[in-house]
Amino acid sequence: MRVAIAGAGLAGLSCGKYLVDAGHTPIILERRDVLGGKVAAWKDEDGDWYETGLHIFFGAYPNMLQLFKELGIEDRLQWKEHSMIFNQPDNPGTYSRFDFPDIPAPINGIVAILGNNDMLTWEEKIKFGLGLIPAIVRGQSYVEEMDRYSWSEWLKKQNIPARVEKEVFIAMSKALNFINPDEISATILLTALNRFLQEKNGSKMAFLDGSPTERLCQPLVDYITERGGEVRLNAPLKEILLNDDNTVKGFLLRGLDGKPDEVFEADLYLSAMPVDPLKVLLPQPWKELGFAKQLEGLEGVPVINLHLWFDRKLTDIDHLLFSRSDLLSVYADMSNTCKEYANPDRSMLELVLAPAQDWISQSDEAIIAATMAELEKLFPQHFKTENPAKLLKYHVVKTPRSVYKATPGRQAYRPDQRTPVSNFYLAGDYTMQQYLGSMEGAVLSGKLAARAIAEDYPPNTVIPGSQAQKEASLV
Repeated sequence: MRVAIAGAGLAGLSCGKYLVDAGHTPIILERRDVLGGKVAAWKDEDGDWYETGLHIFFGAYPNMLQLFKELGIEDRLQWKEHSMIFNQPDNPGTYSRFDFPDIPAPINGIVAILGNNDMLTWEEKIKFGLGLIPAIVRGQSYVEEMDRYSWSEWLKKQNIPARVEKEVFIAMSKALNFINPDEISATILLTALNRFLQEKNGSKMAFLDGSPTERLCQPLVDYITERGGEVRLNAPLKEILLNDDNTVKGFLLRGLDGKPDEVFEADLYLSAMPVDPLKVLLPQPWKELGFAKQLEGLEGVPVINLHLWFDRKLTDIDHLLFSRSDLLSVYADMSNTCKEYANPDRSMLELVLAPAQDWISQSDEAIIAATMAELEKLFPQHFKTENPAKLLKYHVVKTPRSVYKATPGRQAYRPDQRTPVSNFYLAGDYTMQQYLGSMEGAVLSGKLAARAIAEDYPPNTVIPGSQAQKEASLV
């Protein structure tokens, strides 16, 4: 059975992978000329890669890790030491670490927290630990219930000192959803903490050894096409065409370079687009359906990713760093962390600017100027000298609508992968699955969508009036 998938991000590609495993034939249609969606990457004129985001793989990503294993590319993940490293703004150029020992969870997490004396006092650690007990004991049901509160509200509710938020969780909330603790749902932080504390290697991090486009997305394309599927770039979806009964008749693809529009027909259809463009393309007759109303409660959050090349090494740390800056979220020196980007003499910093709402419309030059001012605080030894480090070049990648903005109450608006339209399905990290807006969430959503299709339509099913029946009638 042919399944048309709009979007070649991780959700669409993983869905395609699991559909071919189930005996179906996916045809993935991507509007751009690059794979990956929110993990897309490009090469500049110098042959250097720059990416849509700073992509970190966690030990608590079981579906992503299983996908790497199934593709035979596990060796492309470069695992770092089990630690979380924070800049110390009050002591520029220094770091504070939470080091996780090689012992079972949650003991390793408790030891990591208790072993850090730079950021939290013993009283704060104890109160924070006591506040987490309900989440640890009651698990995911409690975590979901807490979606009614922001993280700031939840901390107050648990009598956790405000300084805990300032010292640790401003950085973590910006890293997880690009917004601050007073905006982000408590469910997001509790989900992450639950995974980090209950799984021995849950918070252990890995970087890909090259660009996501080549090192992860292309193997997915190869897997799909070798088994009869297809991936088409430069195939933008213009309109979802309907039958008289409001099921999908076809995808109208916009013609490029003077070519006419094309009606693409399949047996089943799936959107793996981000939630914002999907809302724009929803046919009018669907607007009153439950899933369409749910989508109105979701919107993407703006984010800006920065790449800066310098004339020298700024740091030798081979890890993700939490900046604790008002402007920046997390960053890494990719010349240390990524094999393909390695350079022993020069740094390439990749940084996430968040929250980005006030910056997304500003010029690249203004954004870089503000970023450089922050880097002077993070690396005073390299910038506040007679011979300061020189910025050689940069790239600014703006995503006006990235992962869904996970403010309190959003859980109720996340739709299932099945829709009321019998031949139309959804995949995307915004759909309902336990990993929220993340690479893991995207992969899991694709897997769940493929599973739903396989259950609803086993491979030999022929749908009356479908493309498969039309082709069979011609034989």
